[in-house]
Amino acid sequence: MTRSPHSTRHTRPALSTLGAALACTLHALPALPAHAADAAQDSSEALLAPVVITSSQPGAGPDLWRATAAIDSVEGAVLRDGQMQINLSESLARVPGLVVLNRQNFAQDLQISVRGFGARSTFGVRGLRLYVDGIPAGAPDGQGQAANFTLGNAARLDVVRGPAAVLYGNSAGGALLLYTEDGEEPGLWRSGVAMGPDGLWRLSTQLRGTIGGGKPDQADGGSAPWRYAIHIERFATDGMRPQSAADRSTAHMKLSRKQGDDQWLLQYQEQRASAQDPLGLTRAEFEADPGQTTASALRFNTRKSVRQRQLGAAWQHQFGAGQRLELMAYAGTRSVLQYQSIPVATQAPPSHSGGVIDLDRDYAGMSLRWRSTHEDVAGGRLDWSAGLAYDWQGETRRGYENFIGSQLGVQGRLRRDERNQARSADPYLQAEWSTQSLALSAGLRQARVRYRSEDHYIAAGNGDDSGSMAWRGWLPSLGLRVNLLPDLVAHASVGRGMETPTLNEVAYRPGGQNGMNSGLNTGLAASAHNTVEVGLRGRHGNAGWNLTLFETHTQRELTVLSNTGGRATYQNAGRTLRRGLEFSGNAQWGPLTASTALTLLQARYRDSFLTCEATPCTTPTAPVDAGARLAGTAPRRLWSELAWQLSPQWTWTVDMLHSGPVAVNDRNTDRAAGYTVWGSSLRWSRQWQQWSAQTFVRLDNLFDRRFAGSVIVNEGNQRFFEPGAGRGLSAGVTVSRTF
Repeated sequence: MTRSPHSTRHTRPALSTLGAALACTLHALPALPAHAADAAQDSSEALLAPVVITSSQPGAGPDLWRATAAIDSVEGAVLRDGQMQINLSESLARVPGLVVLNRQNFAQDLQISVRGFGARSTFGVRGLRLYVDGIPAGAPDGQGQAANFTLGNAARLDVVRGPAAVLYGNSAGGALLLYTEDGEEPGLWRSGVAMGPDGLWRLSTQLRGTIGGGKPDQADGGSAPWRYAIHIERFATDGMRPQSAADRSTAHMKLSRKQGDDQWLLQYQEQRASAQDPLGLTRAEFEADPGQTTASALRFNTRKSVRQRQLGAAWQHQFGAGQRLELMAYAGTRSVLQYQSIPVATQAPPSHSGGVIDLDRDYAGMSLRWRSTHEDVAGGRLDWSAGLAYDWQGETRRGYENFIGSQLGVQGRLRRDERNQARSADPYLQAEWSTQSLALSAGLRQARVRYRSEDHYIAAGNGDDSGSMAWRGWLPSLGLRVNLLPDLVAHASVGRGMETPTLNEVAYRPGGQNGMNSGLNTGLAASAHNTVEVGLRGRHGNAGWNLTLFETHTQRELTVLSNTGGRATYQNAGRTLRRGLEFSGNAQWGPLTASTALTLLQARYRDSFLTCEATPCTTPTAPVDAGARLAGTAPRRLWSELAWQLSPQWTWTVDMLHSGPVAVNDRNTDRAAGYTVWGSSLRWSRQWQQWSAQTFVRLDNLFDRRFAGSVIVNEGNQRFFEPGAGRGLSAGVTVSRTF
């Protein structure tokens, strides 16, 4: 029997059982004598850092000056101040090499890429690794969702690029690591409201404190308290185009404790979202009116609803003499119901999987790691770690027709029913030897990924599409840091990574009457890339800067073969080259602070190949010439900001973002033009006794520039363009109180 699209189907006994087990485990842990500890050591960031990169002490965040690779860290206050706190695109233009594009379409999430990795994604995140408090915010097949990143309670966001990122495993062209705030003493309550154009509003509240035990820094042998941090948020928008309304509710809760030689952490996050999907626009539609929505989105009422829950727990024990053991486990569920605009006639072949996606996903994982520190090894400090990371996802994917008779945009007959699984099991070893003037780092990880699909929908004209796929690869990384002068540091690194196609990308095989068939595309291979980077860091008084040059050679690049109706098939396109420069700097002169970030990127195919240009496409015939630019990548991006501290309470900022043109497809037959947009904000803050308040007013796209904010790469219906937002005024206020 076909289920109603509004039916409740989100309960997961496996998650509930794991949650109860984790809670019982935490309750049963013995109370050990406490001792004085550095606040940084007490942070849950030390407990859940996915891998050791470089840090003067655990939990303090990456020591960027001493790093052997390109890493940026953005403080939580920077992510929040003067912003709506809804999208990462609001504040991450300041990180070179990282591109976060707002599609103005919450049904498809942000488009995130690092040095070109991830630019091919038509929805969600691909080719990058995302973590929240050390727990994966993506699946073992490489899919991720930036919506899992909550900004209202962010402590900091680290961005890892280049060879260091490969140590995060498969599909790690870059890594984004969000750490949320911990509980504190005295406690803090903070609430904020913000409003923007097109009916956009956001309400959020954070509550942080301690419960039970004595003071967090006590050394009297008593019971240490639990630190708690709660974040609740909701936002909604009417959307800037017809059929683009959205809303999202998020709750994030964290408990952490340090008692003697042990640390514990328990985390829970839940998110519910619904969004209409306005789809992209053709060139003619975009030129005529970028504020319109294509007719098929309205006819089929294209939309998407999501519910996700995740529970995680971690434990660390310090054995003394710089030895410690870490254990982390997590589990979650994700349910998606999406209505697409696939025409009725297109769904006629028996092998077609319909126009409604009904996905229920369970996922879980664990990590076991041993860390060791030795202070006097050949005149320096040696840090090393060894561990095993295991991740699993199982999903039930059903497809239905998006019509019943002449009624469109409703759930019809079942056309697809399969159970898919993805597993990864990665052993790894990493070490770093360092002195004040020199550091050497090395790491090795073996990525092992396996997919399996069981087809439960077998009918006339649609046979059994069950199958399996597996990949394995060694991922090494080497790094060097040399202090040339007290205020000048050089670094260099080299590494090799791999990227497997996601379960969604292998879900359709090329061919068939409409250009694709359901069933695993077993012809796809994992891509492999070799990266080298060299860089300089300098600081002079109140100024600092970073300059990095990089080059990446990829074999068997994954790219879209055909893309229509929200369904895409993929192929391996041969060799590509990514070469570029990243620069960031900031300087302060009295009340003025200037910041800038520049990225130059040459991302091109080195081999020619054939692709699909029109739909349906049973056989690719359109040539892509060697030297063509990778779709979705811009040759340059420049961000600059000037902040003027008018008084202790008032700050005025002016910022500029420039992007070069972006090819919409691999053939480079059309491009989204380059653009420059300006913004300005006025911020006010005041503190008195236990209270504090902050408010802002911001104007984006000052000159109301018409531009394409992002593109849907290789879209088969030629609806490539996703318009950027016009001039818009937003404002918000946040009130805090300590207790």
